[in-house]
Order: sequence, then C-alpha cells, then structure tokens
Amino acid sequence: MELYFSQQFDVDPDALEDYGAFDVSVVSDLPLFIDPFLLFNSGKPEYQQLHNDILKYLIFLRDHASSDLDSALIDSWYRFKEVKQNWLGYTLFGNQGAGLGKDFAVALHGALGAIFANFGNETITSGSHLEKLCLIQPGVGKDNISDFATNLIKHYLLDYTQTFAQEHIAQEHCATFAVARAAFNYETESWETRRYCLPQLGKDFVLLTPTDMLTRDETWISHPDMMSKFAQLPAAVPDAQLRAQINLYFRKRLGPKPKARARAEATQRTLEAFPQLIDYYIKLQEDNGDRAQHVSAEKVDDTREVLVDQVKRAIEALDQGGEFYKKPTGTYSECLARAKWFKQYIENQDGYKLINRAGEPFSRESEVQLFFGLVWYRTEFDVNREVNNGRGPVDYKVSAGAFDKTLIEFKLGSNRSLKRNLEKQVAIYEKANQTRSSVKVIVYYTEEDEERVKAILKALKLEQEESILLIDARGDNKLSASKA
Repeated sequence: MELYFSQQFDVDPDALEDYGAFDVSVVSDLPLFIDPFLLFNSGKPEYQQLHNDILKYLIFLRDHASSDLDSALIDSWYRFKEVKQNWLGYTLFGNQGAGLGKDFAVALHGALGAIFANFGNETITSGSHLEKLCLIQPGVGKDNISDFATNLIKHYLLDYTQTFAQEHIAQEHCATFAVARAAFNYETESWETRRYCLPQLGKDFVLLTPTDMLTRDETWISHPDMMSKFAQLPAAVPDAQLRAQINLYFRKRLGPKPKARARAEATQRTLEAFPQLIDYYIKLQEDNGDRAQHVSAEKVDDTREVLVDQVKRAIEALDQGGEFYKKPTGTYSECLARAKWFKQYIENQDGYKLINRAGEPFSRESEVQLFFGLVWYRTEFDVNREVNNGRGPVDYKVSAGAFDKTLIEFKLGSNRSLKRNLEKQVAIYEKANQTRSSVKVIVYYTEEDEERVKAILKALKLEQEESILLIDARGDNKLSASKA
C-alpha cells in the first residue's frame, strides 16, 4: 500500500488540487478537521446549504429533546461513529478513531434541552452554530465538532468523491458500497443507507474532503480562543448595568494577586454565570469571519507542505540505496535502525525542517510521533500505536510473533518529566508488554534543552546506552544541505 491517496490510486496530485481535494494519507490520519464555520461563512451556495443542513438536524434534535427521550433514539440520533474513511483526525498510524460516544450524546441532548433552547432563534449572533456546544460543555473539542459535522454532510462527501473517482480513477480501483447512515430522512426520522461507487482500499472505501472546509489546530469558534478574547467580551455588552455586573463578578473571583490558573478559572465561572457573553464572542468571530478562510487556508497549506510534500521527500531521502525499508533480523534491530535513519535524516539532510517549521518547534510529542510513523509505514512487522496495557500508553509497539517485541517511546527534550520517565516509565512498559527491548528517542530544539538532556543522561549513567537516541532538531546550528 502506498502512503497517499494520489499514490494509492495512481492519480496526478495536480488533478486532486484542481478538484479542490486534500491528498490524504491512507496509512495514518492527518490532524485536519472540518470547521463548520467555513461552511457558514463560505461564498459557495452548496456550502451554505450544508451548514443549513447541519442546523436543520440540530433543530430537529432540539424539538425532540425531551428529558424522557428513549435511550434507543438517543443512540440513533445523537451517537455517531467516526467517518474514518476520510483519514482525518487524531489517530496515529491508522484511522480507527473513537467517534462520538455516550458522553457527547448526553452533552448534546442536555444542551439542546436547556442551554440551546433558543437554537435557531438567536438575537445577538447572525446565525446558529454547532460549535457553541464546545464553548459550553467541557470535553467537547474540535474533533467532536468535526466528527459531528462530517456525519451530517457525509452525503455530500460521498457524492464529491464518487464524481472524482468516475473521472480520474481506473475502474478496477473502485467498487460499489452500500453506505449506512449516508443521509437523514425526516419523514421516517431515521438514517438511510445509499449506494456509491468509490475508491476501494482493502474492504473499505476512501473519502475525499474539499481543502477549503478544513482547518488545523482549532476551529474558528473555539473555547481556547474565547478564553483568550474574554477581555473584549464585556465591552461588547450594550447594557451598561449588565456590563458592570459582569466586571464586578469577574473581579471578585479573580482575587488580589491572580495567577494564570486563577484567571482562567475566574473567566470560566464568569462565562457560566453570564452565558450571553458566549453569544457576544460568536458575534465577534462572525464579524471577523473573512479572516477564517485565510487563517485556515494557511494552516492547511502548511500541513500539506509538511505532512505530504516533505514526508514524500523524506521517504525518498531515507530510502536512497534501497536499504531503509529492508527487514532486519528482529524487532529491536528494526526499531533501532529506523530510529537511527530518522536521526540521520533530521540532523544531516535538512530533515530538521520537517519537525521545526520556520524555527517554530512542535510543542507536542504526538506531532513528532506522527512523522516517524509516516516515514516508517512500509514494514513487515506488526506495528501498533498508543498501546495501553493499563499502565499508560507507549508510542509504538513493534512485534513479530509472541516473543519478539520492542517498544519505542518519543519524548521532547523540554519534557519536565523526562528524568523520571527514563528512570521508571519504560521499565514498567517493558514488563507490562512482556518484552525486554525498548528504544527511547529524545528530540530537542534548543541549546538549553540539549544541555539539560545530556546532564540527565550523565546523572543516570546512560550516556553510552545504545537504545537512547538523541535527535538534534535545532535550526540555529545547521548549514542547509542545499547550500553545503
């Protein structure tokens, strides 16, 4: 299996770009999400209709949001599986996401029965927005909002992909699928199954998503953004008496010498006490909606450059001479060899740019893990991501049968728990997974973190340990290979 849609289905990447579709990986989800606001604010009538379709379904749920709603109907109307076939989301080394389970269903049902009682009849904002749920209910993030929106516009994505497949993909690479929950029938109040001719991957199909629906990081309307803009919200309230009450309430909960955590808690409590502030935040985002397309397009272009174009170049560079993807004698040798090749590419072939974009290092270990997984996709071993045996997840478990297993864990040099992790954590993982082999990869971005990591290894007498690899991803100490 090839790495990207264009490679797997022998499609010119320019044809995908001209069609407006993102060239997804068919090996690992990419951290992109459908943002409903991009549908709401789009100049395309079909996108505006899709947003209206989402609102129509939410209004249907609101009108049926009685407290005694049958649990079977809650399962049918509120709970959705992740549309894994679009290969977008948080899953690393695969596309098996969790979907929208009971917690999301309960949160949405409760919100529509109480907080969202006026959904569709707002007076402050220009329109209604699904994203309001993530501003009110804890634990509802962009992935939940994206999953819900994707399910509600799935019929469009199916038609969109089918049209492209009929024009650009050989017939032998496609098959007809009966797709469950493709569209909602308001007459029968149930989900319909429809048939489509789609690109076939194994026993499943692949969906394309238009690039201009996508964003990375956060949706335009998001809880972190609302928290950061809280200071602007009371000033937007036209009622002077209410504005004074809001400011007084916030100051009382802030305390005399507030720290960041206390300020965040005071902000959250004020938003809960005066929920109309949430509508003023949404109105602020609507008024600045023209920037949403520009900001999201930049994020998606950056993702394409890093997660698609640079990864393709990385694989070509790693596989020069055809040695990188040859199978060594065992899983430990395999893991160590691939980690060393990855280190060599990052440090000596401009590969640091892969995980250090424009001098801005990745802040999450999961992002580094994703790159390592993408450039390591072609293997005969069994590779599992985020293995959890009850004592916490390990980044990779590579196995060949019951007795040959090796673990790989990635850490950033800035991780404050690094010393404790090296002392205890991997030993626990090894015991839980019944393996005595592990490889630890530590990535650092600054001279300060480099010195700190080396001091930790020296203190633990691990400087010569072959299974611990340090990767120098600094951008300030390298001569570009193209200029050398």
